[in-house]
Amino acid sequence: MSSPREGYVLHSYGPDRYVKHVVASVHTLRRHDPDRPVALFCPEHHRALLERRGLDAHFDVLEDLPREHRSIVGFKHHLHRFKAFERSLFVDADIIWCRNPDPLWRQFSAFPFTATGLQNADHFFGGPKGLGVVVDVLLGRRRRTLRRLGLTQLPRVQAGMIYAQDDACTREVDAAAASFLDRVGKTHFRSRLDEGRSEETCEWSIALAMSKLDLHVFPWLQGRNSPQLDYIDSLTDHDPDFKEVSYRLYTNRFVYSLRGISNTSLRNALLRGAESLPRAGEYMEVTPYALHFGWLHQKETFRDFTERTWARLAEERTRPRQVTPQNPDSASAE
Repeated sequence: MSSPREGYVLHSYGPDRYVKHVVASVHTLRRHDPDRPVALFCPEHHRALLERRGLDAHFDVLEDLPREHRSIVGFKHHLHRFKAFERSLFVDADIIWCRNPDPLWRQFSAFPFTATGLQNADHFFGGPKGLGVVVDVLLGRRRRTLRRLGLTQLPRVQAGMIYAQDDACTREVDAAAASFLDRVGKTHFRSRLDEGRSEETCEWSIALAMSKLDLHVFPWLQGRNSPQLDYIDSLTDHDPDFKEVSYRLYTNRFVYSLRGISNTSLRNALLRGAESLPRAGEYMEVTPYALHFGWLHQKETFRDFTERTWARLAEERTRPRQVTPQNPDSASAE
């Protein structure tokens, strides 16, 4: 039998809770896609935990993640090393799958390499998150960066979902992204390490690489065809296990951008206000292919789901199998 051509690739490192995220995410994936294989690259202590709990069976490929790749850029700037399948979909672990992804795979198959995002990044992408962005705009720093790098456009990449089909193209993206990151001092982009974060981001460097190589960014906002949507509690109706999900997707991009406000009362008040304005408050109820728990102020719901799912799956794997006693009468009758 030929090896699978399409499959999902995940990775984990750090505290044990992160491999629990992977298991919970794959559990939701299997509700909708029971056939495509899943690969996990992780350190030995994650693999050992999976084996102790009997949960390593969730993965068709379970390989070591070398120490030098246990970071965001360490993994995502080296995707060619972890491309386990001919057509690989690299997905983050903080994702809950909500519907059959077959149509998504058919669309991805048209590209040698793509990542979800937007064709035109906002000014906050890779730049300062506060008022410093105003200075960048006034001084034209983004335009200067693109001119220095010989580029004409900056897309927005959301690296939680990256599709790689062509091996050579994937290598080119990796090499170009790493090169751009090394030249951060010649750009307007800010190193996340300077903001006190423990890891560098990979998204703006991958975006520049895709721009340089003329690669298409797969739009993440496509109405009912959206590959992934950000989980926001006030926009998402769901049962505790996320088996039934309905998402309120505002069709006005500015109104939808209000989802990033961490204060729930303020966010809901602004959304209610928007709904009273012509066109601004229009929305559709959709079930996305996946919910992405990328916002820090929305992580708690995912953590709770992860812990419940891990505990239940581990118990099911270790619980003694019930053996139904044979009916003596029926046995003698045979």
